[in-house]
Amino acid sequence: MIDGELKPAQRARLHYLDQRLTWLGQANRRDLIERFGISNAQAAVDFRIYMARVRAPAPAYDAVRKTYVADRAHLGLGDVGEFPSLEAIYAQAHKDFARLLGPTRQCPAPVMRELNQAIERRCFVEIDYVSMSSGRRDRQWIAPAHIASDGERLHVRAWSPDRSEWRDFLPVRVSSGSSFAMRPVEEPLPPDEDWDTMIEVRLRPRADLTAEQKRAVRLEYGFEGDGIRFETRRSLEFYIDRRWGLDRPGARLERY
Repeated sequence: MIDGELKPAQRARLHYLDQRLTWLGQANRRDLIERFGISNAQAAVDFRIYMARVRAPAPAYDAVRKTYVADRAHLGLGDVGEFPSLEAIYAQAHKDFARLLGPTRQCPAPVMRELNQAIERRCFVEIDYVSMSSGRRDRQWIAPAHIASDGERLHVRAWSPDRSEWRDFLPVRVSSGSSFAMRPVEEPLPPDEDWDTMIEVRLRPRADLTAEQKRAVRLEYGFEGDGIRFETRRSLEFYIDRRWGLDRPGARLERY
């Protein structure tokens, strides 16, 4: 456990290590150096302290990948303070992390570790995925490539060889009892045009609102002028109506 003998800055670094190992499944000294601007020697000290305090099973060092890898039964530190922001962790870890503004739903840490390991190692991973329509558990191989947020929950963007297409998978619907067996992606995957293409989204107060109502909508959403404009990946366009409530009765915004 982390106790009062640690300085706040060092406690923050240990918490950061714990977050990475819990949710990404891996961490090394460079992660600390780049995140906090500390020396290699200080990062080594932080790792020694972390390894002395983390609950068993402790992360193991992978000499080939030059990183510490969390065990599947990883428990982490006994006191992690405030619950971590998953979006902040993944945004720092993946330069092309995409998101729409808004809160994030919870995701199972063991599943996220396995999926992130598949991304980092460029592997197919075998999962049991629960269908929302039938409730049936479907065993399949996917090649995870990106992590994104629709503003409410995290998605894993992955190539599905069974369907020959890129699809969004919800980690919470991946069974923790999946085998998570991995095999290398040996051939180049088809391009994900929906992920690679950026689109502009434009939202404005609905045209049938009165002038007073439109002013109230602009105040509520914190913008001036005709509307709100932002860019996102085309793969996230599907979630825009739900995220902004455009498909609900009484919607106050519309696309234009």
